[in-house]
Amino acid sequence: MQLSKELYNHLLEKAQQHFKDTGKTFTKYEMNKWITRFKREHLEYNEIYSQALQNVSDRVSKAYKNFFRRVKGKHNGKKQKVGFPRFRKFTSSLTYPQSGFKIERKRVELSKIGRINFVNHRETEGMVKTLTVKKTKSQEWYVTIAVEKENPTRFSNEKEMVGIDLGINNYATLSDRTVKQNIKITGKQRNRMRRLQQGISRKTKGSRNRKKAIYRFSKYAEHISRLREDSLHKLSHNLVNSYSFIAYEELDVAGMVRNHRLAKAISESSWGNFTQLLQYKAESAGCVAVGVNPQNTSKTCSGCGNLQEMPLSERIFNCEKCGMSKDRDLNASINILKRATEGHSGSHAFGDNVRPPHMGAVVKERGTTSGVSR
Repeated sequence: MQLSKELYNHLLEKAQQHFKDTGKTFTKYEMNKWITRFKREHLEYNEIYSQALQNVSDRVSKAYKNFFRRVKGKHNGKKQKVGFPRFRKFTSSLTYPQSGFKIERKRVELSKIGRINFVNHRETEGMVKTLTVKKTKSQEWYVTIAVEKENPTRFSNEKEMVGIDLGINNYATLSDRTVKQNIKITGKQRNRMRRLQQGISRKTKGSRNRKKAIYRFSKYAEHISRLREDSLHKLSHNLVNSYSFIAYEELDVAGMVRNHRLAKAISESSWGNFTQLLQYKAESAGCVAVGVNPQNTSKTCSGCGNLQEMPLSERIFNCEKCGMSKDRDLNASINILKRATEGHSGSHAFGDNVRPPHMGAVVKERGTTSGVSR
């Protein structure tokens, strides 16, 4: 990992110098040629599989491309301030693209590293494309395997349609009046994390005791993160198996966290992660998940369509035109479903003409992550 980090920083420095000298981008092809020459002078890099080193150049190249894409892009008609690719203080993963590895039942063989025992929690299905070895801050190792497999036959579970309004007090309010909750960090858990953080700050930098304190905090923080991730997996699994069509709001989370009063609660809600889980689980469950623009869904009457001001502090929507009275989140969830199915008749079991999912010949499955025995 250390050599991978150093190579990344060397490539980034070389790319910056190349742009200053020539005014042109240091391409991925040129980076790979430079790595070949660099390895002749620094023999320690021969200990890393060659394609794993080329994957480092791929990361630097993508970082540059994403930077220029964001510079040219706009948000709400305005150019955004974007950060330049930064030098890394540490690297936690090493990727083997296409080759250099062999997966057995309880072992994985990595080129230039050797055979490693690991806990394979499920069999891989499809063509293996990449394998990534990752080390967490709590000193745990994981193997993530990305595969390609044929698209499953499209079908519908023939269940109801539903709209979802995501919130902080009630995590998900459904248009059929169902309310779903996500696991929340308790006061006791927050206090323990605070004490562990204080333990780090009171230790001398660079000391063994500080490293031990960091390890204890990282271990507990990962435990809390996994509890919340497990809750989101269970919630998304339940939804895609209970409905044939799910409409949710495409929230601008990055913009919302600029509100310093709600930033912490919004970040902990993991709405972006939740909608991603809905999307990738929907197809295999015979469901379609569709994102809609959330603008004014809370301010519009779901009965007559009247638009009126609605402060965040008001939790009941009282329509000034037709007199309808509904819970604010329930009203929004009904509007979200209407917006997703507006102008279309039928069951919408497959979301006909409503931003249908891409149906290519091959779909990339989320990686299989397995723990490597230490």
